[in-house]
Amino acid sequence: MVTNQDAEAASAAAPGPGATVDPMRLASRSRSQTEWDRAVPELEAEPEPSELNTVNSSGLFSVVSTDKLSVKYLGSHHHGHDVGVVQADRPAPTRRAVYYFEMAVRNAGYKGQTSIGFTSESFKMRRQPGWESNSCGYHGDDGHLYRGLGKGEPFGPKFTSGDIIGAGINYLSQESFFTKNGAPVGAIPKEIKGPLYPTIAVHSQGEELTVNFGKEPFCFDIEGYILEEKMKQQSVSDKLNLETDISHWIVRSYLLHYGYQDTLNAFDMANATDPPTNRQNGHAEPPETYGLSHRKLLRQLIMSGDIDSTFKRLGEWYPQVIKDEKSVICLLLHSQRFIEYIRAEQLEDAVHYGRANLASFLTHEAFEWLLKDSVALLAYEKPAESCLGYLMGSPQREFVADAVNAAVLSTNPTMKDPESCLYSCLERLLRQLTVCSLERRAFNNDQGDAFLLHKEMQNYERSRRS
Repeated sequence: MVTNQDAEAASAAAPGPGATVDPMRLASRSRSQTEWDRAVPELEAEPEPSELNTVNSSGLFSVVSTDKLSVKYLGSHHHGHDVGVVQADRPAPTRRAVYYFEMAVRNAGYKGQTSIGFTSESFKMRRQPGWESNSCGYHGDDGHLYRGLGKGEPFGPKFTSGDIIGAGINYLSQESFFTKNGAPVGAIPKEIKGPLYPTIAVHSQGEELTVNFGKEPFCFDIEGYILEEKMKQQSVSDKLNLETDISHWIVRSYLLHYGYQDTLNAFDMANATDPPTNRQNGHAEPPETYGLSHRKLLRQLIMSGDIDSTFKRLGEWYPQVIKDEKSVICLLLHSQRFIEYIRAEQLEDAVHYGRANLASFLTHEAFEWLLKDSVALLAYEKPAESCLGYLMGSPQREFVADAVNAAVLSTNPTMKDPESCLYSCLERLLRQLTVCSLERRAFNNDQGDAFLLHKEMQNYERSRRS
């Protein structure tokens, strides 16, 4: 059924210029799930400490085990600077919410002067962590915290043989914190700057420590701690005063934008409320309602693989979308038709269709990869199981449907912002959230977690399966 509003949309679209959709922005939206699974870790990838540094250490006073995870004191402790101090092989990673490591006190030795903390790369390797500037350390013999002032301050309990002591950096709150036997000891403002190395030290005969950089389960519930810290951050935003129907409006605008008309109707019924107040200045109704029934049908046709009917409907309702036969929309539709032939195992038809309709797009800069991958499907006996099988999945159909949806929206004469046809309000909000979180991290010297939607989705899927 075509509504009056759809008829008006088609009428408004017909005489104007061709649909304007930025092909480069459109191409940036197209990634397979495999690519996202690979890209997200790469975006946040950082080398992590994995062992003790046997090169940059006070080797005269300590010996590191062959597995580079334990250290034992060798000196005679005649002088205050006869310290056996060892840093990790790499600095603590910073692009995360929290970094944490632990040490086990195997033997507290003669005086129990073991310690744990963080030091800079230029730290003097014959000094306890916290004795020099730009370092901090929690010491076992007195339970004091040292942070470069030459004098300790009361901080926590002493520790000795059998204890497990942890040290961490909370980038969310910009604090350093310490634990003992799985319980928090305390936290201090993170005042030291630059790359910081996890550091442990021994200082009297018989002292022996073993470090755990995460290869083994921690004594302290670090995952629970991180969740709690993130909930603290969340509670701050939860206190913000927002309009009562803002969430409804954001979800509703998303469904409108992508033409999910049936879901939209069900959503409104489930909420048992009238549609929320319109927030689009100067419009009697949101611009996303433009061509809603048309866009719903076009999406259904593409998701069912009926590309021929899609071309026919576009020609009837929005001819300017396919007026330019070399446009990005025509490229996507023709490549999808080619893929549908392969899906139906009509390989001869696919070859004929490709020769007739794809050859003119071979130099298309934004989607050259799509054409090459589509044609390469012919080389596989079971293309759906190949490395290019993502092209035959529903996400690829959905990508094409989203592109056609954007092209139709771009024909709306009242659409003032070209980018709004590509992204819903919800997506623009998430993009802004990502930018703000990256700016916050940059402000903190590239330290802390950042919001990445696909990372959050991966974390959600992992937690749902566990």
